[in-house]
Amino acid sequence: MIIKINEFLKAIQSRVARIAVGASTVRGRGNKGAVSAARSYFCNLNFASLGKNPNEFRKTLDIKTKELLTKLPNGARHWGIARKLLNIFLRDCFYTTYLESKYDLGRFEEAFEIPLDSITAKQIKKCAGRGNLPIWLGVKYVTPSVNTKFQDAAASEAVKRNIARIHLDAVWWSQSRDKANFK
Repeated sequence: MIIKINEFLKAIQSRVARIAVGASTVRGRGNKGAVSAARSYFCNLNFASLGKNPNEFRKTLDIKTKELLTKLPNGARHWGIARKLLNIFLRDCFYTTYLESKYDLGRFEEAFEIPLDSITAKQIKKCAGRGNLPIWLGVKYVTPSVNTKFQDAAASEAVKRNIARIHLDAVWWSQSRDKANFK
């Protein structure tokens, strides 16, 4: 059976949503129903609504975070959790060649945020230096202000590494799990 390109892209978008948002993404937060709600939201996300340039994208990121918040069950309605899920989903779409090509997600490479969690927060704090960032209380306590501080620090580190900050997560994740390849 031949699949139409739009159906194919929808299938890939659905796959990315399933992979990006799993039980481990929201674990330990009493967020029953958050996985299916987020996956459903992401399966229907209209990429054209993300804007035409990085400045529009940054504004839209806040809008989409608020939209996702309304879709999550009450116990999971935390700005930081919604933003983390959105950032992971968008990163995975960006890393997915077919979606990146179709929607030109590469134009947002420098604007994409690093998904914040305890692991990335620890790495960002290490790079920023002692006392330069707020105490990490957990992703559900991330506010727009805290997010901005961590994202700015990550952007500074990314400049040093000559990469976009979104890639720091993949670098740190790979380095921590596959040390033999990063000597």
